[in-house]
Order: sequence, then C-alpha cells, then structure tokens
Amino acid sequence: MEGEDTFKWNEKVVPPDEVLRKIEPGMSIFLGTGVAEPRTLVKNLMSSNLTNLTDLELIQIVSLGDAIAFSSTATAQKYRLKTFFAGWAASKAIMAGSVDMIPCRFSRIPKLIDSGAIRVDIAFVQITPPDSRGYSSLGVSVDVAKHAMTQAAIVVGEINDKVPRTMGNTFVHMDEFDFLIHATDPPIYFPRWPFDDVIDRVAANVASLIEDGSCLSFYSGALFEALGKHLARKRNLGIHTFFFTDPLMDLVKCGAVTNKKKGHFHDKSLTAYAQGTPELMKWLHRNPLIEFQGIDVVSDHMRISMNDKMIAILPARKVDITGGIALPIGRGNVTPGPGQAQEFFAGAEHSRGGRTIFALPSRNLQGQPNILLSVDEYPNQFTNRESLDLIITEYGIAYMIGRTVRERAQALIDIAHPDDRAELIRQAKAANILYSDQIFLTESGHLYPDIISTQTFRDGLLIRFRALKPSDEEEMRRLFYRFSDKAVYYRYFTPIKVMPHAKMQEYVNVDYRRCMSVVGVIDEDGIERIIAEGRYVRLQDRPYADTAFVVDEKFQGRGIATSLLDMLITYARERGIKGFTADVLADNKAMIRVYEKSRYPIQAVVEFGVYHLTIPFTDREASFSESAQ
Repeated sequence: MEGEDTFKWNEKVVPPDEVLRKIEPGMSIFLGTGVAEPRTLVKNLMSSNLTNLTDLELIQIVSLGDAIAFSSTATAQKYRLKTFFAGWAASKAIMAGSVDMIPCRFSRIPKLIDSGAIRVDIAFVQITPPDSRGYSSLGVSVDVAKHAMTQAAIVVGEINDKVPRTMGNTFVHMDEFDFLIHATDPPIYFPRWPFDDVIDRVAANVASLIEDGSCLSFYSGALFEALGKHLARKRNLGIHTFFFTDPLMDLVKCGAVTNKKKGHFHDKSLTAYAQGTPELMKWLHRNPLIEFQGIDVVSDHMRISMNDKMIAILPARKVDITGGIALPIGRGNVTPGPGQAQEFFAGAEHSRGGRTIFALPSRNLQGQPNILLSVDEYPNQFTNRESLDLIITEYGIAYMIGRTVRERAQALIDIAHPDDRAELIRQAKAANILYSDQIFLTESGHLYPDIISTQTFRDGLLIRFRALKPSDEEEMRRLFYRFSDKAVYYRYFTPIKVMPHAKMQEYVNVDYRRCMSVVGVIDEDGIERIIAEGRYVRLQDRPYADTAFVVDEKFQGRGIATSLLDMLITYARERGIKGFTADVLADNKAMIRVYEKSRYPIQAVVEFGVYHLTIPFTDREASFSESAQ
C-alpha cells in the first residue's frame, strides 16, 4: 500500500514549466507567505517568457522574498502583487505604485477568500515531503493556505526537504494537489538581529513590566532579540504570537516559556508563522510544543483575550506627544500594520491583567528625534489613541491610560532624548498643550538617576521604585490630597491645605545635582499610582543631606519608608554624601522607628518637641541619645 501511495503522488510531480502553461491571462495566483514562499515556482514565473503569463494577479499575505524582489513597474503588464502587509521591502514597492496594499484585519482574510471577495484561481504553496500515508506539512506558514487551496481550481505544492514538519493545523494530503514540483531553492532564512546598548535599555524597560505568567506576542527585530535575553529569568511565560522567532526558541529551551498559565492552547506556544535561522527551523521539526494555526485563530482578538496577562508588544517608528503612533516601514520591518496591531491590542485590552506596549528608541539611527509634536506626515499610522496604554524608550515608561493630553505630553517628553526635551517643551507650549509657565530644567534629563527596583511587601503588595519625574506632577498632587491634616503636618511642619500647579511643578522638577527623590508606585488597573516618596537635599555647609519621607496612609506600616531610606543611603554614598539629617516631630513615632532601622546608627537631639536626627555613614558604633534643652 505504501509503495502504491508513493507512486500515485509521484505521478503529480512535473517540471515548473508544465505548471506555468496551465495559467491563463487574468488569473489570480495565491503564493505561500513569507519564508514559506514557493521560491522555485516564483522564480520560474518571473523569468518565463510564456505568452500566457500576462495580466496576472499575485496574492500574498506577507511578502518577504522573491515576489517582492521581482516587483517593479517594468513587470506591471505581466503581473501585479497584492499584499496585506506593508512591512519589509513591501512598503517601498507600495509607495512606488508597483504593489497593491489591501488594508484589512488579518483575522478577516480567510472569510474574504472563502466568500470570493479575494479571488483565488491557482494556489502555490510550499510543503514538506509527504509521509508514508501521503500527508505533508505546510511547515512554517499556515496563514490562509488551506482556504486558498479550497477555492483554487489548480493547487500546486512545492516540495522542499529543508522545511520543518510542524505540528498543529498544518497537514495536507497529496490528494489535495493537482501538481507537485521539487524545490531547487532553499527556504528564506533570517540571521539573528544585532542590537546596541540603546535597544538593550529599551528592552530592559519593557521586561521590567512583564510579570511571571504573562502571555506574549513577539515579532522579529533587534528589540525582540534583546527582550528575549531580559526575559530568560521569568517563569511560566506563555506565547500567543503571529511570528515565532529565534529568541522565543531560546525562551522555551531555557524554561522561561512553559505555557502553563495560558487559557487558549494550554501548554502550547501558538503561532501562524516562523522565521529565523536554520537552527530554528531544525528545532521546529516535529516539535510538539509549538502549535501552528491559521491567522483566523491566531489573530482573533476574542481568542487572544482568553489568555490572562496578555502583553501585546509592538515597536514604533515615531510617537507624537499626544499619543499618535507611526509604525515602522521599510526593509528590516517584520511587524504588523495597523489592522493586525488593533487585533492584538483589542485582545490584550480584554485580557485579565493584559497590557499593550509600544517601544522605540528616543532617536533613530540618524540621530533624529523619534518623539515629535506630530506624526501626521508619517505613513502606516496606528490612530487609536484611546487604546494606548504604555509607551517605552530607553529613558523610561510613559503611562497613557486615564491621562489628559497635557499629562500625556509631559510623560512622553520625560522619556524623549534629553537633548530633544527643551524643543518639545517649547513646541508644546506654543501649541497650548502644556502650561505656558511649565518649568524645564535643562540638565535634568541627563542627570535623571537610573534607579529601578521592584519589591514585594506584606499581603503581596508589589511596589516599583524609581526616581521622580516632572510628569509625576498630577500624581504627587493626588497623593498630597489623600493625606490627612496630621500627615501633612508631620511632613511639612505646617498645616498646608492646597497644592497648586505652580507649587507642585517646582517640587517635581528635581535638580539631581543637589537633590534626590525616589517614588514608590503601584499598578491599579493599568494606571500608575504614586503611594510613597523619599527625598534628600544636600546641605550647603557640610557634606550631609536632609531627608523626608511620605507614605500613603493606606499603605503605612509595611516597611515602605524603610526601603526608601535604604535606597537613598545607597545613592547618596555613591555621590560622596557622608550622612543624613532629619527633623521629626516627637510624636511621629512611626517615622522615628524608620530611622532607627537604618543600616547606620543614629544620633538625636530633641528641642521644642522636634527630634534633630543625624545619621553619619560610618561603620563605627553609635547610640541613639536624647538631650532635652
């Protein structure tokens, strides 16, 4: 029986020219996607002089290879390529008018093919050699191939023995093919992406927000190559992604990805495509941990949302200070367009604990700003400002949810390149986006401390500590107004009732040459809330600094102020400060206990109901002493 089956499908093997002679003018030809492009068929189609090959329409979901490479106005009479993806080299061809772009959400494409809205007369797909029962695998690209094969009058399989036999909804039988050819060209491979220190810092900031048990979407590029390294120590990550790449292989192999927490395709990394190195292709062969499904499954936002803590991560090309996004274009871009971005964003938005992230360096490779007043002149825009959650550069994280346009602008300026911030402030003032009296300290961006620490306190309270930023103005005002009169008096030694913009913006614009402020923030339904601050200010007459702390009364008694004090001591010692001082009201026993827990012993003098504390940074023994005067 096995020999008989082999004989039957071997009868379908023909030279490429015999397939090309079956094509009639005006036909629509579906091509396998991306790295699964049937390259031998495509190259023969492009180089053939057969007169019947005219006025053809080529349809490819993602174009990365020879179909795009051969596209030009010179071939327009012979064929025209239609694609749903503006990345890689396609964007240049689209703008030149030699390739047609079909804007569409990827999850809807199968229905367009099934309904005939996207006509398919012939399907060219790349497949693995068949097994003893006559079944081949579609390999590293499932997308809509089966839908196209069903609609096509002629189905041609290009057998490539370099293609991995992948698991999932990838199997097709030899009976489904009218013709077969043997590939003479290897699959398309992509080397690992190099990345520099700037991209590594962007990736580190992204990774700081990804918790154990999160489910991730990944793409190709330097950002994701760097991100993979920063995620290696995470646990029980899941994968629901359009593209499976080498960094994801690394995360599965090191144990960071287990898919144990996923709600959709539990225990499996779900994808529609793979692209990368020969090593990745070899690793994917018969790998039961990786599930390949069609794009109607992978891109469906309802299915995406079934995964708790779904994190949609996308690189951006440009961002404006109100939250407009221009997505990457051009060679090297293998990220989705606005349509697919919307689907993963919708899935993450509806996921329990889900987040959406746009990440980019503050400047491009030519040294030009990536954060601008407006991105209106840039193509490939993601226009749904209402869906924005987090925007990240190497200089930090900007939270968008629940913020006014003014607050968004300040947050994005805070993560722009320090040399670009003064001009952004000027432009934003001129556009009436920022207050006309907005303060800007020229050196603040370059001096901003690289302090990021995440700690877990009693009852599982997770607090992220970082340095204070100018965009924290509103959050610090809200913290002030949550304090009781007693708490305000303990902090300021006077009954302050109001904290207007003019006063608070002076407080949050920190001169880090003489002052240090660390805030503790928590995440409340995707919104960053400041619940604590610790600050020191250098004294003018000696190498000491005066200190003060505030903690939201709802979170007191958990050791938060103690942690802040310890961080400030570490930072101060690195900058040559020899000790701290503090003035604490005598009945503020809680704050006195904070200083008593310092790693250094304290000295105290009480005068008129106020403790004057001194904490020299020395290893010598000292005692807590009181003297009444």
